[in-house]
Amino acid sequence: MKTAVPCYYHLDVEVSPERVVQVSRILAAHLRYWDLENLVAPVCLGAELLLRAIDEHATDKHTSIEMWWNGQHLITAFGDDDPDLRPDQDLRSCLADIAAMSDGWGCCASDTGSKIIWFSQRARSGERVPLVPLAPDPALRTGLRVPRAQRTAVLAAPALAGDGVLEGSR
Repeated sequence: MKTAVPCYYHLDVEVSPERVVQVSRILAAHLRYWDLENLVAPVCLGAELLLRAIDEHATDKHTSIEMWWNGQHLITAFGDDDPDLRPDQDLRSCLADIAAMSDGWGCCASDTGSKIIWFSQRARSGERVPLVPLAPDPALRTGLRVPRAQRTAVLAAPALAGDGVLEGSR
C-alpha cells in the first residue's frame, strides 16, 4: 500500500497589480513540485480572483497565503487584517466565482480579528498523487518452477473399491 505525503506552503505578500501574476506563478510552481499539475488552473484562478479583489477593496494590502495538501484535498487560504474589507459586501462576486469552481469554500474570523477566506480542491480519481512507495512483497511464483512430466514408480498397489474395508468403517 502507498501513502500520500502531506505538504504545506506559506507566503506573505503585499498585494499590488504586478504581484497578482507573480503570486499565481509561485503557487503554480509549488503545485507542480507537489505533482499536482491538474490543480494549477483552479487554484491559480481562485488566487487571482481573491488577490485582485483585495487589491481593489482593501486599505491594508498585506495578505498571507497558505496551501495544505493532505493526499486527497488541497486547501488554499488567504488571511488579511483589514477591518474595512467585508466579504459579504466587497468580495461577494469574487466569492461566488470561487464557490462555483471549488469543491468547498468558507470565510471565518481568526483569534486576532483577521479574516480567513479558504477554498478546497479535491484530487479526482485517476489523477497523479504524490505517493511514497513501500518495499515490495516477495512473489511466490518467482521461486517456484513448473515440474516436468516424469514417470514415477508405483509405490503401492491401488486400493480396490469392493474389498469391504472402507464400507465396514461406515
